[in-house]
Amino acid sequence: MDTPGQGEQRDGTGRGWAREIGPFLTLGIQLALSVVVFFFLGRWLDGIWGTGPWLMLAGLVIGVAGGFLQFFRAVAVLGRQADREQQKASEESENP
Repeated sequence: MDTPGQGEQRDGTGRGWAREIGPFLTLGIQLALSVVVFFFLGRWLDGIWGTGPWLMLAGLVIGVAGGFLQFFRAVAVLGRQADREQQKASEESENP
């Protein structure tokens, strides 16, 4: 992955860097939303069924576990993409 700003030369729109870092910016939002949504879902179900904090805590655990699982999967995919791009660039520089 190039440094921000170098992508501008490739597509001519001036937004190449945003396309490169965009997937990384959404990772934190995805993680936070999964935790918050499952926490409040458990809290809402606790209110309906009167189960105390148990479903809220279960929702929190499920949200954290699912959020981290998705986070690490996405990071692995993005890392493999960056490795492929770097390998391609190094092959192109070796074979002019």
